[in-house]
Amino acid sequence: MLLGAAPGVGKTYTMLEEGRRLLGEGKDVVVAVVETHGRPATSAMTDGLEAVARRRTTHRGIELMEMDLDAVLARAPGIALVDELAHTNAPGSRNEKRWQDVRLLLAAGIDVISTVNIQHIESLNDVVEQITGVPQRETIPDEFLRAADQVEVVDLAPQALRDRLAGGLIYPAERIDAALSNYFRLGNLTALRELALLWLADEVDQALIHYRAEHGIDSTWEARERVVVTLTGGPEGETLIRRGARIAARSAGGELLAVHVASQDGLRAANPAALAHQRALVEGLGGSYHEVVGDDIPSALVDFAKSVNATQLVIGVSRRGRFVAALTGPDVGATVIREAGNIDVHIVNHAAAGGRFTLPRIGGSLSMRRRITGFGLAVAGGPLLTWLLLASRSEGAIASDVLGYQLLVVVVALVGGIWPALFAAVLSGITLDFFFIEPYRTIAVAEPVHLLTIGLFVLIAVLVSFVVDRAARQSRAARRSAAESELLQTVAGSVLRGQDALPALVEQTREAFGLDGVRLLAGDAVLAASETPDTGGAPAAGGDRVTVPVGERAVLELHGADLKASERRLLTVIVAQIDAALEHSDLEEVASEVAPLAASDRVRSALLSALSHDLRRPLAAATAAVSGLRAAKSSLSDGDRDELLATADESLTTLASLVTDLLDVSRLQAGVLAVLPAAVDPADAIVPALDELGLGPGQVEIDLDPELPPVSADPVLLQRVIVNLLANAVRHSPAGRRIRITTSAFADTVEIRVVDHGPGVPPERRDDIFVPFQRLGDTDNTTGLGLGLALSKGFVEGMGGTLLPEDTPGGGLTMVVSLPTTARIGDRKPDHDEEGGEP
Repeated sequence: MLLGAAPGVGKTYTMLEEGRRLLGEGKDVVVAVVETHGRPATSAMTDGLEAVARRRTTHRGIELMEMDLDAVLARAPGIALVDELAHTNAPGSRNEKRWQDVRLLLAAGIDVISTVNIQHIESLNDVVEQITGVPQRETIPDEFLRAADQVEVVDLAPQALRDRLAGGLIYPAERIDAALSNYFRLGNLTALRELALLWLADEVDQALIHYRAEHGIDSTWEARERVVVTLTGGPEGETLIRRGARIAARSAGGELLAVHVASQDGLRAANPAALAHQRALVEGLGGSYHEVVGDDIPSALVDFAKSVNATQLVIGVSRRGRFVAALTGPDVGATVIREAGNIDVHIVNHAAAGGRFTLPRIGGSLSMRRRITGFGLAVAGGPLLTWLLLASRSEGAIASDVLGYQLLVVVVALVGGIWPALFAAVLSGITLDFFFIEPYRTIAVAEPVHLLTIGLFVLIAVLVSFVVDRAARQSRAARRSAAESELLQTVAGSVLRGQDALPALVEQTREAFGLDGVRLLAGDAVLAASETPDTGGAPAAGGDRVTVPVGERAVLELHGADLKASERRLLTVIVAQIDAALEHSDLEEVASEVAPLAASDRVRSALLSALSHDLRRPLAAATAAVSGLRAAKSSLSDGDRDELLATADESLTTLASLVTDLLDVSRLQAGVLAVLPAAVDPADAIVPALDELGLGPGQVEIDLDPELPPVSADPVLLQRVIVNLLANAVRHSPAGRRIRITTSAFADTVEIRVVDHGPGVPPERRDDIFVPFQRLGDTDNTTGLGLGLALSKGFVEGMGGTLLPEDTPGGGLTMVVSLPTTARIGDRKPDHDEEGGEP
C-alpha cells in the first residue's frame, strides 16, 4: 500500500515503478487500473506493462471507465496494480467502492499494490476536514488499510509539492492558482504530511508489538516513550497527570496513558466525580484513559504497563500514615517498583501523602502475609506481655493477667484470623498456668476452673476470628461491588456518548475482564472489535472462546480466560447495554431515513398546492385573453385588444418567473446550483436591480458607501437576490413610505441592507419566511409561490455569505445580506472537495 499526504506526491508513479521492477524479476504483473491524469511521466511508466482493458459504462449520459473486476479475476495475475483505492465505482458495478473490489482480488489469491491519500482514511476524515475545510466523501475503513502486509509513505516536502503544482506537473494551468491558494496551501500540506507520518508511526508501533508477542519478548523496548499514570480517584490525580504529561512531552511522539484499577486499596474508595474530571483532563492533554478490574493493584498496574509496552510508570506517594504502613507492610509503590522490571517508576509526592492515622482494615479471605503477621504477633507479643506482667505483678492480680492475655488473643485474631488466634489462645493458656497459677513453673492443672480458662481462650479466639472472617468477606464483596459499579458507570457513559458507544463498550469489556480480544458480530460482519496490543486480539493456542448472544441482533465473542460466575453476572449487564446501543443505532438509522422523506413529502405537498393554485391563475388569465382575441377577431376595439394583449403578456411573464423560481429551488435542494464567483462592486448589482423593478428616487432611498471594497459573489445571482428583497420590501411598505437600501463594510465583510417600514415579521415566524412555499398574509395575482426569500437565502449562502432579518427601528423589517470581500476570499478554504480528491 502506497500512502500519500496529498495528490501529486508521486504515488501512482511509484506504484508503476515498483510494478516494472517486479516484472523485471520475473513476476506476473498486470495493470488493473491506473489514472495518469494526462501526466506524461506517469504515462511513460505504463510502457511495457500488461494492462487489463477497462470496462465502459454510461451514467446519466456520461461515459465512465472503470476497472473490469471480472476480467482481472479471469486473468488471475500474480500481482495487480490498482490505483486510487478510495474511488467510488459507477452505479451498476458489482461493488460500490474500489477497495471492495480489491478485497475480492485478495480473496482470489492475487497480490495487490494500490495507492491512497491520507484524507481518505475513515478515522482521519474529520481531522482532514478541520485542516483543509474540505469534506471527503470517499473513504476506506481503517481496518482494511491496517490489514495490508506493507504500508509505505510516498513523501514529498510541501514546498517541493507546491513547486510541482506551479510547474503544471499535477493540474492543468486553469486550476493551478485556485489549488495553490486553497487546498495546496503550505500550512495544509505540512499538517497533512505530519498526519501521514504519524499514522505510519502508529502502524510501525503495532507491528513491533505483534513481533514482540510472537517471539515472547516481555522486556520493554523503548522505541517510543509511553508514560502510564496511575489514578486512584483521589485528589492527587491532577498532579500525577500533569507530571506524566510533562514527561511524555520531553520526547517527540511520547504517549500518555492513564489507568485506574477498579478496586479499593484498603484505605479509601474511588471518587467517581474526581475520576470523571481526571479522565477529561487526560483526554484534554492528548492522552487516553483506561480502566481495569483487579484485586491485586500492583500486579494489575504492572501487567497493564507491560501490555502497552510502557517505558515510564507514574504513581503517587501512599496516603497511609507511617504507623499504618508499619502494621500492614510495604505499600503499592514499593511493590510496583519490585515487579516493574525495566520500566522506570516515578513516585510523585503530593499534598495528600501520609494521611491521618486510621486503624488498618482486614481484607477478606486473609492473605498469607496477614496470617504470618498474626503468628509473629503471637510469638513476639506473648513473651513481651509475660515479661511486663511478671515485672508489675502483685498478689491477687490474676484477673488483670487473664484480661491481658485475652486482649492479646483478640488482637491476634483481628490481624491474622482463626489459626494464629488459636495458637495464641493455647500459648496464652499454657503461659498463664506456668507463670501465674499455683503451683508455679508447672503446667499441671490443679483445679478444673483453670482448664476452663484455657477453653474460654480458645472459644474467644474462634468467635472473634469468625467475626473477622465474615467482615472480611463482606468487605471484599463490597469492594467488588464498588469496582463493578465504577465499571457500569463508565459503560453507561459510553452508551450516552452516542455513535462511539459500541467501540467503547467492547473496549471496556476487554479491559475490565482482562481478555485477549472481544468482537461484536452480526452474522459475518464485525460491528466492533477490541484487541490487546501484545496479542493482536487472536486467541492463544488452546485458549477459551465464549460467545454471548446480544439480543437477536448480534453475538459477543470473547477470547481469553474463562469468566467467574460473578463476572458473568456483570457481563449480562454489559450485554444489555450493548443491545441498547444497537437498538439506539437502529433507531437513529431509521430516523435518518424517515426525516428526509418527511421533509420531501412536505415540500411535495406544498409544491402540488402551489401548482394547483398559483400556476393555474396566470395560465388561466393568459388562456382567457388569447381565447378572447381569437373569438372576437376584428370586432374588438383597439383599446380592448391592447388590454387583452397586456393581460396575456403579464400572465405569461408571471408564469415564466414562477417556473424559473421552481427550477432554481429544485437546484438548490439538489445541491447542484452553479455559482461563478467574481470580484463585484455591490453598486453594479443594486443599480440594475432598481432598473429591473422600475424603482425611482420617489420609492427608494439609496445610501451606498463609495469606498466599499469589492465582494466575492456571482453578479447574476446577487442581482436576483437584491431584486427579490426589493420586491418584498415594496410590497409590504405602506403607501408614501420609501424603502431604503444601504451598503457598509465591517472587517472583511460587506453588508447590503434593504429596509422597509411595513408590518414586519414576528420573531417566532422569521425562520418560516425562508421555507419554500411559505407566505405570510393573503396573496394576490402577483404574489408568487413564496420562493423569493428561500431562493435568496440559498443564493447568498452559495456565494459564501448570509441573509438575516432584523427589526427596523420604528417598525418594519430589514434584510441584511453579508458577503465576504475578495481580500478575505484569498484566505478562505474551499467549500467543495474538488481539490481534495485524487487529481
